[in-house]
Amino acid sequence: MAKSRNFRNPFFTMSSSPVYHLVSASPFTSLLFSPKKSPRNYNKLLTPPTLCLISLLVSFTLLGVSILGFTPNSQDSLPCSLISPSSSLPFPSMSISSILLTSLSSVVPKNVEDEPRMANSLMTPLPLQPVTGNVSKEEKEFWEQPDGEGYKPCLDFSLKYRKASARISKERRRFLVVVASGGLNQQRNQIVDAVVIARILEAALVVPVLQVNPIWGDESEFSEIFDAEHFKRVLRADVRIVSSLPSTHLMSRQSIENQIPYDVSPYWIRARFSRLLNDEGLLILKALDSKLSKNLQPDLQKLRCKVAFHALRFAAPIQELGNRLARRMWIEGPYIAIHLRLEKDIWVRSGCLSGLGPEYDKFITKLRESRPEYLTGRLNMNHVSRRLAGLCPLSALEIARFLKALGAPSTARIYIAGGEPFGGSLALEPLVAEFPNVVTKEILAKGGELSPFIKKASALAAIDYIISLSSNVFIPSHGGNFGRVMQGHRAYVGHRKHVRPNKRAMLPAFENSTFSSADFAGIIKMLHKKSQGQPEPRTNKRDRDVIAYPVPECMCKHKTPIF
Repeated sequence: MAKSRNFRNPFFTMSSSPVYHLVSASPFTSLLFSPKKSPRNYNKLLTPPTLCLISLLVSFTLLGVSILGFTPNSQDSLPCSLISPSSSLPFPSMSISSILLTSLSSVVPKNVEDEPRMANSLMTPLPLQPVTGNVSKEEKEFWEQPDGEGYKPCLDFSLKYRKASARISKERRRFLVVVASGGLNQQRNQIVDAVVIARILEAALVVPVLQVNPIWGDESEFSEIFDAEHFKRVLRADVRIVSSLPSTHLMSRQSIENQIPYDVSPYWIRARFSRLLNDEGLLILKALDSKLSKNLQPDLQKLRCKVAFHALRFAAPIQELGNRLARRMWIEGPYIAIHLRLEKDIWVRSGCLSGLGPEYDKFITKLRESRPEYLTGRLNMNHVSRRLAGLCPLSALEIARFLKALGAPSTARIYIAGGEPFGGSLALEPLVAEFPNVVTKEILAKGGELSPFIKKASALAAIDYIISLSSNVFIPSHGGNFGRVMQGHRAYVGHRKHVRPNKRAMLPAFENSTFSSADFAGIIKMLHKKSQGQPEPRTNKRDRDVIAYPVPECMCKHKTPIF
């Protein structure tokens, strides 16, 4: 009997056991071992043509297994089902036979070698500093982190999405240009949606243009704030991103689309812009803030998270300085970061008064009257009604009372994120009186480290963002894009403590002088028991932003950590 030769394929190494089980579970099994036919009938079936057909079917089955098992994931994703030991199938909703048939009919595009792994591209904070020494029960509760319930990043894009990526990521005829306006985090939101819209329209995206900020006069370009090459590299499997328009698409007269209603769907986007994009090859969008619906299909929600938390890394000079200052703050122990909105523009735009005195209030009122376009919404409300409705930033005095009620020790180190407060040191006096260890980036920086970023509001806000991300506790004094993005980012990296002041509910307690300190503290703690940074599914309330609430589309439960 001749000895069989061992053949070893240098690219594929398969053991017999998995293949046997896959074949035995597939539809092809019925052709080999039909339960309706007795063994003596097999001789009639196994004619040469039948044997040839069976051989071909088995060969294609094995080819499908090879493709499924050895083709890299084009998105380099973090799939829940692949990590969780609860399931042995890459797509639990699919049967083994359907996976085989799918793999026979299509090949998922290969990953690009230099595309960074998702875990490596994530902007991560410094480890949480432990609370040591003799601390009271109240202080221990203040520093205690929320239960993350096992949620970890989980960007498992669907097979349909990944198959379409091969075509979309090579688009060379149709281009989308987006002009992003506002402050840093408002621009971030528009950049996120720009990538999603490019994906919806299956267009190539030109690196977004940052509009000059009319309030701060910041003329920074995209590459001065964000790492443009990293941005393109992380998203290269989702959307083709180019640095500039090709010469064939430069026109002497270009129309800009800026009349986009709020909460538009992918269907609206395609119906409104696809024909224009096909005819002209170029689409320019402006004023995108909050225009795209918050409720998109899961793959597009995951893409939002991929852009926000992985692709939008700050430019190297900003990232390096931010990390350096964060470490200086971190090395001394746990700290609180507060986004304290006391700048002049926030008082003008919010329609509220600073509480610093008649002279300051008169100045703000006069400035607001001269620039009425700066006032944001609720034009029929006076400053008293706005405050009671929770539309005004918390003052330094209110933040101090809030911290004390939550149990923060007076020795706690506090990092203040934000611009120069209106009124200077006078505005911070009530907070410093209760918590003397107050620090800003100007105090942390040494020897002109901040000099390259003077008059660059977006770069300074980015440094605030990096330092705040590494804090043990984060508190925003006012709603806004900084607080929302920080909330989602802290959830995405492990559900770090994030306390959102419920201003409307707690202001009556602030106004009631009959409450004792203990009663006041009890009310504040009760109001904020469920807003400490624990997982909050976005789907609990409609129109929540997935960037602020990444559960469940972008995070799922794992029994073993990803990072």
